[in-house]
Amino acid sequence: MKKTVSIKENRTFRRIYGKGRSAVTPFLVLYCRRNRLGHNRLGVTVSTKLGCAVVRNRARRRLREVYRLAQPELRQGYDIVLVARSRAVDGPYERLTGAFYRACQELDLLERPAK
Repeated sequence: MKKTVSIKENRTFRRIYGKGRSAVTPFLVLYCRRNRLGHNRLGVTVSTKLGCAVVRNRARRRLREVYRLAQPELRQGYDIVLVARSRAVDGPYERLTGAFYRACQELDLLERPAK
């Protein structure tokens, strides 16, 4: 299993927020922008308004897992930033996954049509 390449630098996040495209769902906000690399990079953001560190880390883990399972179906060459919303913390996992796929479909990130 390949390791996901992460986005760590603040300037990269700012560039994606400013010049990228976005899709909004009740569970998350997905930002994406083409990169000149042959692979995708992922950044996950969770606000301190959602709760303590335990809650924020749980939201991060859930979003990373949704991305990891969907990665084979995504187009390559994009920087993707997932911003957690309050429902990402305690909402049903199946609905979180569905929201992620809807956002990807809206931004044309899926290689194949959604199931």
